[in-house]
Amino acid sequence: MTRMAEASAVGRKRGDTTTLPYRLRETFLSAAEVGLYRALKEMTKERYVIFTKVALNEIFLIVRPNENVHYFNKLFRKYVDFLLCNPESLKPQIGVEVVRTAPDGSVRDADRFMEELFLAAGLPLVQIPSSNRFESSEMVGLFQQALARVKQVEARPAASTQDSIPMCPVCGKMMVLRTQRGGRAEGRLYYGCIDNPTCPGRVAIK
Repeated sequence: MTRMAEASAVGRKRGDTTTLPYRLRETFLSAAEVGLYRALKEMTKERYVIFTKVALNEIFLIVRPNENVHYFNKLFRKYVDFLLCNPESLKPQIGVEVVRTAPDGSVRDADRFMEELFLAAGLPLVQIPSSNRFESSEMVGLFQQALARVKQVEARPAASTQDSIPMCPVCGKMMVLRTQRGGRAEGRLYYGCIDNPTCPGRVAIK
């Protein structure tokens, strides 16, 4: 055994943590996330406790997990940038996500899934475009829109109940709650097939 190997072995026996391959990250939050955090603190004051980078599987559970096991991967190792909670009960009240526009100007699939996930669970999600500067006055409208979308779902109790989600009329698979993008029906909710865009199945919410 070489001297280096001997020293390494002795270090491990003595609990020398310098042999472990862990290092502290240089940054915990990006510059945009730090800026948004400060803007949220200024806007919400003491109304909420703000948690950062909260894992989705700590917020949501999967209904009938044995039947919907494939949904686990959609949550695994994913998190929401900020979670605003009630300061007394610490119950989640609003999610906040920094979003980046796709190169072609469209909404990214990951951002669309986050919106649908929070909406289906009845938890408002505010998606704020990434920027070098965030103004509280400009974010108020985005918060109001997120709250309004959730109230729109709550006004339809049958459609917003997880156990009453319809099956796709085309392929028979489960459907997910989606928001119409563009067109005359923009902003309206509907159920789309989980395999969209491969499967075009959709069910309107009356």
